[in-house]
Order: sequence, then C-alpha cells, then structure tokens
Amino acid sequence: MTDLTAIHARNDALLARVTEEITLDTFDPSNTEVLQQLVAGLGDSRGVVRLAFAETLGQIGEVATPLLIDALLHHEDVVLRRAAAKTLTLIADPKAVPALLQAFLHDPDTVVRGSAAGALARTGVAAAPGLLAILAHPDYSQDIKGHAAWALAFMGAEASDYLFQALRSDNLDVRCAVIGAIAQVAKENLDPQACQVLLEALQDKEELIRVEACAALGQLNYPPAFPHLLAALQDEALEVRKTAITSLGKLGKPEAIPHLQPFLEDELPLLRTLAKLAIEQIQNFQALE
Repeated sequence: MTDLTAIHARNDALLARVTEEITLDTFDPSNTEVLQQLVAGLGDSRGVVRLAFAETLGQIGEVATPLLIDALLHHEDVVLRRAAAKTLTLIADPKAVPALLQAFLHDPDTVVRGSAAGALARTGVAAAPGLLAILAHPDYSQDIKGHAAWALAFMGAEASDYLFQALRSDNLDVRCAVIGAIAQVAKENLDPQACQVLLEALQDKEELIRVEACAALGQLNYPPAFPHLLAALQDEALEVRKTAITSLGKLGKPEAIPHLQPFLEDELPLLRTLAKLAIEQIQNFQALE
C-alpha cells in the first residue's frame, strides 16, 4: 500500500467514525487529537473528501475555530489553508475575524485571500469594522478594497448601523463602497432608511456618490425615487446624467418619456443613444402591460 493510499484510507476511516459519532450524538468535541486529525484532513488530495472534512468540522462548530485559525495562518500547505478558510465560512465564528482579516490582507495565495473574504462576509457584522478600516486605508489595492466592499454588501441589513455611520466618513473609497452596500440593504426589503439615504446621496458633493445613488435607485421599485431621478437629469456631471437616463429607463415609467425626449437632440452622441434606449425600454414595459 502506497503512502498516499494509506493516508486516504486513514482519512476515510476517520470521516466514517466521526460521522457516525455525530449521528449518534456520541462525539466528544473536547477531544483535541481528533479535532487536529480532522483539520489535517482538509489537506486530503481528493476534493470531495476535503469538502466532507469541511462539512464535518462545520457541524462540530466553534470548538474547531482555534485549530482552523492556526492552520489558516501558519500551515505550509496552501490547499489546507484554502480549505481552512472555507471551513471557517461554514462556522462563521466571530472569534475568527482577526485571523481572517490577516489572511485576507497578507496570504500570498489569491484563493486563500478570496476565501477569507467570503468567510468575513458570512461571519457578518463582527467583521464590518475591520472591512471599513480596510476601505479607509490608503495603502491597500483597489482589488482588496473591492473584495471588502463586496463583503459589506453581502452582509446587507445586518451591518446597516455600521454602514449608515460610515457614510459620514471623509474617505471617498469608504463612502462609495458604503453606498453600494446600502443599495443592497434597500434592495433586500426596501428598507425606508436605506432608501432615504440613497435619495439624499443624489445631492452629495462628490460625483461618484451621486452616480452610485442614481444607479442604485434605478434598481428599486421605490416610487419616491422617480422625481429625484428626473431632477438628476439636470446634474452638472455628465456621468450622473448618463446614469439617471439609464435608471429611468429601467424603472419603465411612461411619465419619464417627456423628460428624456430632449436628450434625443443632445449635442453628445452618447446621451442621444442612451435616451433612445431608455425610451424604447419604457415603451417595451408598456407593451407588456
């Protein structure tokens, strides 16, 4: 029997035994030796078996967190580090947040970093302050900040208190990311406070914030947004006007057509094209009613 075959056989036997104990409610979560063996199993060369180990550790829960953190931060095997991050996603233990942030920012493997970001998103509000700090940091890449923004948006309403507070930040990266996350909160359940924040953002001094708010409101079935988007057609910034035209097309309200028609004669070809497409989109909505 080769070494690899022997490892596979031991891992299969371990999984079978622990699965049976969990089913019979006889598993001892204080058995550190078995927990260590389960974490080591995350390095199995068979993907389906790694998944089974991750799911088993996920069932065991937070008692496995310290061992998974150690594997995530210190193990030489990148496959095991990846699996440890994915297992922490299943457990979603707030105590893992500092380690997940460290792996997200500093692990040399892109898959580990992405999996750590996913685990932070799944862990929820406990990770929000750290993610906001990343957005505010001047030295992190746009790729890192993009993943942090995605994680905040994934949390949605759960992190809304942090998001509303962060919108007052002086850091433009933070505010842009937060607007996107608030848009997700509004989209989830038409949260009144989130919708109101988006309306107010249409008057923000920063063009990027106004653009993000315009785009978000075009995704919502929120009637109070309509007159605000009409007003945004006159915004001094071209990107805001473009986004307002597109958003009005998505809303499909025929009352928008008279406000869009002047853009069919605009001196900018792009605005003429966008207005034409928006009007056609609204007319298509009407035809389907």
